[in-house]
Amino acid sequence: MVSLDKIDHKILEYLIDDGRVPFSTIAKDIGLTDVATKKRFDSLLKRNVIDKITVVINFKSLGFENPIFLNIRTELAKTDDVIKKLRENDNISELYLSLGDYNLLAKVIVKDLNEAKSFIERLKVLDGIIDIKTNLILDELKKSYHLPPKTLQKKL
Repeated sequence: MVSLDKIDHKILEYLIDDGRVPFSTIAKDIGLTDVATKKRFDSLLKRNVIDKITVVINFKSLGFENPIFLNIRTELAKTDDVIKKLRENDNISELYLSLGDYNLLAKVIVKDLNEAKSFIERLKVLDGIIDIKTNLILDELKKSYHLPPKTLQKKL
């Protein structure tokens, strides 16, 4: 497990708010030089604290429906094959292995409900899929990228 100090936290908070913020802006606030701040950033990358800096797309503004979450139950012996097929599908933006009645959770982005219905029907016939439970999202109530407070190391 990687531990973070207050400076790491500050750098991450800046980048979470705006991934394009200059190191000089962060450096002024945390009391380090631009070079030292960049080294801290590089260390966060090297330690896999930062996976990547990216853009978050607002799919609704592009005419897509709210996401649909699919709980998928597979035959255990065929789960790896199903995962491989689902990973290749561009409509699936996120895919998780889970515990419970359903062993996979997929976040699906589609233009409209007709496309959703067609997509789910195609999935149902995939070899290894036993059952699919659909959850249509009506409204996004919270989406946070901020760090939980307990990520800060105790001893400073």
